[in-house]
Amino acid sequence: MRSDWKRPETYSLPAEGEIRIKLRVAYDGSFYHGWQAQGNAVSVQGTISSCLSELFGTETMVYGSGRTDRGVHALSQVCHFDTASTIKPETYALILNTRLPKSIRILSSEEAPEGFHARFSTMSREYWYLAKPISAMLPWDDGRIAGFKTLPDIALLNEYAAVLQGTHDFTTYAAAKDPSVSKVRDIYVSEWDMIHDSFSSPILRYRTAGNAYLYHQVRSMVGTMIHASLASESVAAFRNRLESKDRSLALRTAPPDGLYLADVSYDSSKYQWFEEEYGR
Repeated sequence: MRSDWKRPETYSLPAEGEIRIKLRVAYDGSFYHGWQAQGNAVSVQGTISSCLSELFGTETMVYGSGRTDRGVHALSQVCHFDTASTIKPETYALILNTRLPKSIRILSSEEAPEGFHARFSTMSREYWYLAKPISAMLPWDDGRIAGFKTLPDIALLNEYAAVLQGTHDFTTYAAAKDPSVSKVRDIYVSEWDMIHDSFSSPILRYRTAGNAYLYHQVRSMVGTMIHASLASESVAAFRNRLESKDRSLALRTAPPDGLYLADVSYDSSKYQWFEEEYGR
């Protein structure tokens, strides 16, 4: 529950004479070693920060709502930076889009509300996972939609997905190197549906929203659901996997190609119903 979230009581805010700029960003993760800047690897955070540093003539770092791994995409990542520049906040989107590679697009720019922090003010994160049977993959799907030899029945997938909704210890679906002390997370939405691309080709989508996620959690849940359903595993057996808190009982981790950070919300009322229904 929100009262249990371990958030810092204080965090950095703009220095005197500076303002905080909030950016919404979309990117094709195929070109990057993830969001987070790391050594000499090309990252989304590093690319945007370098662009701003060149613009201002001084080192400027952007801070994101959270990380995405290598090959993972974003439809709506959020980040911020602080500046004393007199450039109008809404103009940064246009300026940056003329300087950034086309694999990164700034969807909007604005002055952030007082006290805003891209990471610590976040109320929910939504991810999508997109999949097709390999036989239906189009040339431009490579690296952007996960291809599976066979896709299972969506009805059984949704029975599994319903098990994951709620507040649970997700140790089973956490990568071994996840550093989180607590593996308990709130999952507001967990469901599969069928959508279509702009060419009317059907895509199987897993949609999940929660307060936060463990390292590789979404991909592990997706891979386990798909492979369990292909084996016609019972819902009870799937539930036992979650409740076991045993990482060895997770099946495969789905590839990063199909994963998208779809939305980051700062609206405290968006999932208030969850607090009322599942609150302890």
